[in-house]
Order: sequence, then C-alpha cells, then structure tokens
Amino acid sequence: MSRTPARSLPPLRETVRAHGLSASKALGQNFLFDEQLLDRIAALPGDLDGATVFEVGPGPGGLTRALLRAGARVIAVERDHRCLPLLADLSEAFDGRLTVVEGDAMAVDADALAGGPYHIVANLPYNVGTALFTRWLEPAEWPPRWQSLTLMFQQEVAERIVAPVGTNAYGRLAVLAQWRAEAKIAMKVHRSAFTPPPKVMSAIVRILPGEEPEGVDPALLSRLTEKGFGQRRKMLRQSLKSIPGAVEALEAIGIDPTRRAETVGVDEWVALARLLKC
Repeated sequence: MSRTPARSLPPLRETVRAHGLSASKALGQNFLFDEQLLDRIAALPGDLDGATVFEVGPGPGGLTRALLRAGARVIAVERDHRCLPLLADLSEAFDGRLTVVEGDAMAVDADALAGGPYHIVANLPYNVGTALFTRWLEPAEWPPRWQSLTLMFQQEVAERIVAPVGTNAYGRLAVLAQWRAEAKIAMKVHRSAFTPPPKVMSAIVRILPGEEPEGVDPALLSRLTEKGFGQRRKMLRQSLKSIPGAVEALEAIGIDPTRRAETVGVDEWVALARLLKC
C-alpha cells in the first residue's frame, strides 16, 4: 500500500494557523505538531501497512497524518466540527483511507465501524480518556476485536495503569488492565511538546490482549474493583459488603477481610470474582 499522499500537504502548524484553529480547553485538546514524534507514536503498534486503526479525538489530524503515512486505514471520531475541514483534506490527500465520524466517541461502536480486527491509537482527550479506556477493557468477548491499544494519558494515569500491587498508584485501572492483558508504558512525552503545553506530563501506554483466566465474569470483576477501590481506605469487609456473598468469599479463599483494596493482588481479585460467579 502506498504510504505517500496523493498530493503534498503543508506542515500541520501552517494548516492549523490558516484555518484559525486553536485548542479547546473544554474538549481537553492539546495539539502535537512535531512530525518526528508523531511518526514514533504511530510506529508503536507495529507494522500498520494495510491495517485498520480507530482513532479518538484526532483534532487537526497530527497523529492521523502519521498513521496514514504508516499505511493504515484510519477511522477517526471527532466531535469538534471546527476540525472537520482539515480532516477532509487529509482524507482526500490519502486517497480516502481516512473515514471521519463526527460525534462523541463514548456513543460510537468501534467494533461495528472497523468491521474486523483493528488497532486503537489515540491521544485521548483528558476529560474522557479513562472512561473510554475502561470500556475497551471490559468486553465480555475475549480476545477483543482490537489487537492493541496505544493510548496517551496524563503520566499519572499511565502509571496507575501499569502499577504493581502495594504501590500508591495501584488501583482499579491496574486490575482491569492487567488481569487479562499486558500493559506497559511505551513512551513518555514532555509537556513542552504540546500546544498549548498542559500542566502535566504525558505518557503512552501500550496494551496487548493476553490469556483470559477461566470462570471469571468481567462485569463482576469490574463491579468488585469499583466497590473495593471506591472506598480504598476502608477494609474490604466494609467496601464490599453491598455485594452478596463477597465477604464470605474473601474468607473462603484466604483473604483477610480487614485488608484494604490496594493490598489485594490482581490474581486475588480474579480468584474472588471466580468464586462469586459459582
């Protein structure tokens, strides 16, 4: 597949300036203009030549350009109508390999849009990043239709996703990301790389589907961790008491109900969910 656009494009910064576009604080936007950095991000999922990529919040299309240069077919969901003319130009320049869906990514079915295996690559808007992430981790069908997640978050959120048990960062995101997938921080991005610079540093997390433990209901595990870490300073016997049988199940598998959620390892959460499903 050709990786060269049908016509040359001006630098992204010039295109954004020509359209009078500025980042929207309300939409959590921060633009990346460094083409080399964007190409490095687009390379993280591996060879994308001929692959389908689902992108959330492309904005003016910096990362989108890099994904298209890598040979991908990109489906991008954008709710900011100001960015649509820039994305339309990209679609034309890359022979229609870019499909733009105007709307809220939380209301979009990525599986249906992709129509087959796909990768998710996104510089997620800060205000909806974790909500989208948890939704992608919770499908009942596993392995999922997506083959990899390559997602940019605030560095603090990224560290919570890969955190080991017993650390301050360990919590619900870590359990959901690690119980049937492999999560790692693939790259850190300095705040100065963005326009305007955010107040925090960013990092890119790469997630690959792994083996799913048998006999575990993902929805139940999600509910357990939501309750457990929602009141993380309380003992498990208190935070999980609203889930029928949870306290008795803790004792049955040898977990002291006076422990707190951050001391319970991923395997222990899985064992608890498995027993409660029986």
